[in-house]
Amino acid sequence: MSGVLGKFDLGAGQDTVVYQVPMGKTASLILSLCNRSASNALVSVALSSNGATAPSLADYIEFESSLGSKSVLERTGIVLGLGQILFVRSSVAGVSAVVYGFEE
Repeated sequence: MSGVLGKFDLGAGQDTVVYQVPMGKTASLILSLCNRSASNALVSVALSSNGATAPSLADYIEFESSLGSKSVLERTGIVLGLGQILFVRSSVAGVSAVVYGFEE
């Protein structure tokens, strides 16, 4: 599969699974975070192992990075293996998370 693999309107302060690699697949991804709100946001991105219900401290590739109002943060070159999970968290509501790329 290729194209958009997931899209979410993030709630404030919640770790959200925005993508999990299906069984028998690997994935190459781009993550786009768009702050639609009038407030600055702190966003975190984590790559976790299969079966994780929340990210551990060692899983973060972005931690409380500032995302200005009406701004975009894009992470490219994310490669995940079998069952791995991509988590995103925002400090404010009104942030979109879109995952696109391909599975093979």
